[in-house]
Amino acid sequence: MTDTFVTERPEEDKLLPAVVYGLYLLGFTNGLTFIVGLIVAYVSRDSAGPVNESHFTFAIRSFWLSIAGFLLGLAIFLIGLPLSLVLIGIPMLIFGGLVMGGISLWFIARCIAGIYYLSRGEAYPRPLSWLI
Repeated sequence: MTDTFVTERPEEDKLLPAVVYGLYLLGFTNGLTFIVGLIVAYVSRDSAGPVNESHFTFAIRSFWLSIAGFLLGLAIFLIGLPLSLVLIGIPMLIFGGLVMGGISLWFIARCIAGIYYLSRGEAYPRPLSWLI
């Protein structure tokens, strides 16, 4: 009789990273669940396995990068608001709105990419990347 070692590693539970991505996407309807998703990601990251840890790191980074980009777009928009009274601020209003809208689409795309890799049971390949 030969001894065989089981080399399977236990499957990590995908529930919490999926909840984080879901809360992020739900945040576009109410705003509060963005913060709840961020808290869940921070609390769960230290005790997670390598696959889930990459998703939590990716989700946390996605949140903070999107906040920074959105605030930049909002600042451009708010600077352009009083200047639009004399018409020179209208391009700034448009550009600030485009930046905020683009960051929102970028955030949604990152959540969808995270869900894709999570559904395949894979770690997110580049959790520290700026891109998707």
